[in-house]
Amino acid sequence: MQSLTALGGAVGALLKARKETLAAAESSAGGLINASLVAVPGASAFYLGGLIIYTHAGREALLGLGKEDMKGIRSASEPFAQLMARRIRAKLDATWALAETGASGPSGNRYGDAPGHACIAVSGPFEAVVTLETGSDAREANMWAFAQRALDLLQDCLRKS
Repeated sequence: MQSLTALGGAVGALLKARKETLAAAESSAGGLINASLVAVPGASAFYLGGLIIYTHAGREALLGLGKEDMKGIRSASEPFAQLMARRIRAKLDATWALAETGASGPSGNRYGDAPGHACIAVSGPFEAVVTLETGSDAREANMWAFAQRALDLLQDCLRKS
């Protein structure tokens, strides 16, 4: 397992060099995405803040997403990841936002997704959304895999914009 600083370092360097900002909202990665960003020396130059959204109550109170916003959207899906990214980006007026939602394990979620399922979205000058299926029920390993894939996706988007 790599260090948090190594995980967030490349994205942090790109954002600092470009003088752009980032906000993050995550769920099943449990804070590893945000921790890896804060671990980068000089993070205050690019990191505006982030959230761990783990329940309906958290989603409503912290992102302001009510039943009407969620109409036709379920958690742990690409549309929800995209909605989270767009909402946290708007709330913090960030150049970029990164969002993750899924099922870390050891069991799946109530929507029928297997453990190791994550949906990740980037909102910004370039947008992308992906689904990751690790095929594993190892909770912590999945959390690290989700964080790594999320930061890789963001790095890809930064390079394309």
